[in-house]
Amino acid sequence: MADIHWMEEVLKRKEDLIRDLKGILQIRSVLDEANATEEAPLGQGVREALQYMLDLGEKDGFKTKNVQNLAGHLEMGEGEDILGILGHVDVVPEGDGWTVDPYSGTVKDGKIYARGSSDDKGPTMAAYYGMKIVKELGVPLEKRVRLIVGTDEESNWRCMDAYFANEEMPTIGFSPDADFPIIYAEKGIADFDIIQDPEKTEDPQQAELLSFESGRRYNMVPDYAEARLVAHGEQTELLQKFQDYQKETGLAGQDFVDGGVLILKLEGVSAHGAEPENGKSAGLYLAKFLNSVALDRAGAKFIKTLNQFFGRSRGEYFGIGYKDEVSGELTINIGIMSYHQEKGGRIGLNMRYPVTFDLEAGKTKIVSKLKKDGLRFDHFSDQKPHYVDKNDPLITTLAKVYEEQTGEEAKLLAIGGGTYARTLKKGVAFGALFPGREDVMHQKDEYMYVEDLLKATAIYAQSIYELAGKHA
Repeated sequence: MADIHWMEEVLKRKEDLIRDLKGILQIRSVLDEANATEEAPLGQGVREALQYMLDLGEKDGFKTKNVQNLAGHLEMGEGEDILGILGHVDVVPEGDGWTVDPYSGTVKDGKIYARGSSDDKGPTMAAYYGMKIVKELGVPLEKRVRLIVGTDEESNWRCMDAYFANEEMPTIGFSPDADFPIIYAEKGIADFDIIQDPEKTEDPQQAELLSFESGRRYNMVPDYAEARLVAHGEQTELLQKFQDYQKETGLAGQDFVDGGVLILKLEGVSAHGAEPENGKSAGLYLAKFLNSVALDRAGAKFIKTLNQFFGRSRGEYFGIGYKDEVSGELTINIGIMSYHQEKGGRIGLNMRYPVTFDLEAGKTKIVSKLKKDGLRFDHFSDQKPHYVDKNDPLITTLAKVYEEQTGEEAKLLAIGGGTYARTLKKGVAFGALFPGREDVMHQKDEYMYVEDLLKATAIYAQSIYELAGKHA
């Protein structure tokens, strides 16, 4: 075919692209198992977002398939081999503090704002429009091209389990759910809980910890925390001390008494759990304050455990610090903190470990440390590391496309985040966050630059052409 000017083709479809993206951004596709049904196993909003993409594909002439209402695909082309493009339409909860409606798709100052705009509805729609452009141009293909749409990426990946139990594994593929240029290595991701069994409260000194709550997901830095106490010492002094702490840390909070119970609330800064230091954990900051209060024995034990993670996200508590040249340092995020005097405590951790880390040896150290501290290890789950050789044709082809479209060097990256690329036998994460752009995934006022949306679409269109088109 004659030379195709990919960005020109994208610009012809700019209004349609933004319209279709707004449509899916306006769906609150947060996991809602409490209201799950057979037709909506992860909640109605998640199901609606999946159906939105399938309906869009059917309207535009793609072959579509719904897999157990957990995943689906949109396909074009012929051939035995498949180029898979894996995106997701579920989103993390919106959280607090937005300056716009988080499900409006508001466009202002060159950005489109909404939960999911950058993670991952915006990039998924860019990939979809890349396919749409190739299809509308009539480019001859030697592979099938499938946009595989997941719905449980932010939680347990049940979508991918269901999909690949029923459908073919793509020959090669990429996931538009991370950073440009190319992510060729992803750390392993392990979630597990620290359990503190309930203990009899004895001799509370200044205060008795009734409950402590912070965090919704293992993979998010909590932006809110609340503790409920009964003060046995000077209550006014404790309140003043907490107010001074807020000023010292620059974090907003509240403190008041309700029915004789002292309630302390603190707001932090959320961030992706892959790099906890990018946020300010409300739970860990509140635990740091409470560590200075003379609490009952069980409450003090829970708070002391949390406090040992404050400012230490590299596995120091367990003695498992590790890094390698391929994928960098091991990190640990404390995503869930829950304590009730009658039930005991649970601390949910998200560990991102390097490609060459010995996980079994690490687990042994974790269990040993917890046992020594009178705690238990529970609810372990794991996603293995993922790696593609940097000289593989998949990577060299994507590098060529990226450099032609941006004029920048296609540097290879390794990340702690987990993308659907790791479900593929040969796959990488490819965009859509460009170098130098702020990472606002999982944060309030999440956005994607319209300019970047268009550029990513051009990159994905050319990539599909290069990887699946006939070039004889």
